[in-house]
Amino acid sequence: MRVLHWFREDLRLSDNTALYKAAAQGEIICVFCLPKGLGAASQWWLHHSIKSLMADLDKQGVRLILSEEDPIKAVPKIVERLQIDLVTWNRVYSPAGITDGKELKALLVEQGVQAGSYNSSMLSEPTQVFNKQGAPFKVFTPFWKHCLKTLKTDLPLPVPKMRGIKGQEDSESDCLDDWDLLPHSPNWAQGFAQHWEPGEKGADAKWMIFVESKIAQYADGRDHPALNSTSTLSPHLAWGEIGPRQLWHQVYELMASNQINNTNGQKFLAQIGWREYSRYLLVHFPDIETQPFNKKFKTFPWADNARVISAWQRGLTGYPIVDAGMRELWHTGYMHNRVRMIVASFLTKHLLCHWKHGADWFWDTLVDADLANNTASWQWVAGSGADAAPYFRVFNPILQGEKFDPQGDYTRKWVPELSKLDKKFLYKPWEASDEVLHDAGVILGKNYPIPIVGHREARQRALTAYQDMKTIHQ
Repeated sequence: MRVLHWFREDLRLSDNTALYKAAAQGEIICVFCLPKGLGAASQWWLHHSIKSLMADLDKQGVRLILSEEDPIKAVPKIVERLQIDLVTWNRVYSPAGITDGKELKALLVEQGVQAGSYNSSMLSEPTQVFNKQGAPFKVFTPFWKHCLKTLKTDLPLPVPKMRGIKGQEDSESDCLDDWDLLPHSPNWAQGFAQHWEPGEKGADAKWMIFVESKIAQYADGRDHPALNSTSTLSPHLAWGEIGPRQLWHQVYELMASNQINNTNGQKFLAQIGWREYSRYLLVHFPDIETQPFNKKFKTFPWADNARVISAWQRGLTGYPIVDAGMRELWHTGYMHNRVRMIVASFLTKHLLCHWKHGADWFWDTLVDADLANNTASWQWVAGSGADAAPYFRVFNPILQGEKFDPQGDYTRKWVPELSKLDKKFLYKPWEASDEVLHDAGVILGKNYPIPIVGHREARQRALTAYQDMKTIHQ
């Protein structure tokens, strides 16, 4: 039997259900179709991830065909050209991903070709998880409690032994370099390689470092960006270079053997749970990609302003912890999770800018850009999402900096203009005397901006806007 495996968001060989099934059926060849609408940082990541995947497949004598065509067109063509008997793929739980899978399956049936789709990116099938009333969960905590009680997660699958289809070494394929995914003139991603190794090998290395030296302090350390206590696995998970089942089972093994305590283990698993929940929401409420989950927010008086959005994007808001996060994002394609919440709250509540502006910027600049996580998280912070933060929770960027980066190591790294400023004034340099600012080499309005909005006034404006929205819907 000749089998075609369609790679999607599963760029790995281990614990890849569809690939494992394909390899067991006969000779195999693989295809990857370039997704449309990727952000620039994701394109950088994808180039290197595909390069890594091709090398891994080549070691087993299996070819990866690259196609810029839509998979609905590309896959049937390959099936006909190579006389394929079976096509396999792993499901993508997004509106477009679900549509593509259904349409392709129908086309293959018309061709008389077998098709098999599998779940290899989630711990459970989202269409099989409901509350006691038979409806989708709309709050994370009961959703996750239900999952913890009912999950029966399969053990991770090994790397399959594969046999490539003979004589297909010259099968028609795009050249990866011709996709032009890497930036140039200028190469704004030149610093990314210092922080990331895309591909399954890089994912495994990240995971081992986290297991050996970070997870034992995860519960306390994860909120402090200077401690580097998070797994930084999110971009690898986004492209499926490592699977959640692998993480799930190993964490439970660590807890069972007392190598880590339950507090740290369960806190990490809850992050996998949020990823699970985000996909779950997108499956059951697909319009949340563009529309507020809480329909009351359709009347929210967003005050979009191009000038302040630009200042936020460039890390020039005058609030050091916000600016540090935005600059980390630009230089590394990543931002610490606690800081993501701070900068998102600042954009949506201090500046009253629509959450879509932030989601779009993150989509373009994050190497871990993930439609479900990005959408659910931005709506959560804005107050419009499922299980959303209360409207009156407006993060104080001064206190957040003092609490989660108390020594200022993270902030000084990314905002070097303030590196010599005493920590007493680091998060509120405008309160420092002229003498203190002079000694630290800080000239407000010159080499570091004056705040683009006052915290107290911004907080009150946000609370008033939220209250006005509530009044309209009473």
